[in-house]
Amino acid sequence: MTSHARAVALVAIFVALATSAPLQAQTQEIDALRARAEQGYAAALNNLGIMYAGGRGVPQDDAEAVRWYRLAAEQGYAAALNNIGFMYAGGRGDPQDDAEAVRWHRLAAEQGYAAALNNLGIMYAGGRGVPQDDAEAVHWYRLAADQGVGIAQYNLGSMYAAGRGVPLDYVLAHMWFNLAASRLTGDRRETGVENRDRAARQMTPAQIADAQRLALEWAAAHPREPH
Repeated sequence: MTSHARAVALVAIFVALATSAPLQAQTQEIDALRARAEQGYAAALNNLGIMYAGGRGVPQDDAEAVRWYRLAAEQGYAAALNNIGFMYAGGRGDPQDDAEAVRWHRLAAEQGYAAALNNLGIMYAGGRGVPQDDAEAVHWYRLAADQGVGIAQYNLGSMYAAGRGVPLDYVLAHMWFNLAASRLTGDRRETGVENRDRAARQMTPAQIADAQRLALEWAAAHPREPH
């Protein structure tokens, strides 16, 4: 398992504990997490920030979340860099500042952190903190999509379906929406399916078959990491 996968798994564990464990167990887990954070472990610092951002096992406090994220970010921890960018983009814990959000997302993206790659794409697509640039948005979405990030795959499909930053191409739009639907859940998955089917209505049966083949080939070349 890669370091990124371990970090994701660690976050999932803490979220599960905070949302489902009895209060006493939550308190014990938070105390253990805080102890590791106070020893300077970057993953623990970041995860404590996540807890404060969501009010999971601790009072919800955006400023406190940013404080812990920043301590992890000072160690170059990519997830924390991305999380600070997210907070700046939403004006949570610090005044809203798209240019500062882009700065933090870019620092994380330079480490190949998938969520930050997608977030940079969002910023370029919307012209938030950077000049609006669809081609640049596609570039960042693609880097994240190739790491198997479902929402980035959906975003890339949307660009192909609209001809933004790339020539309009329903085959590639269908492919990316199909891949996104296989990775997303809930309403996001349904939206991916709806958009895939909307693209299909503009396609011939041969084009649909091509799109399905491309999706299968991509999935075979990018197996999911075991957790």
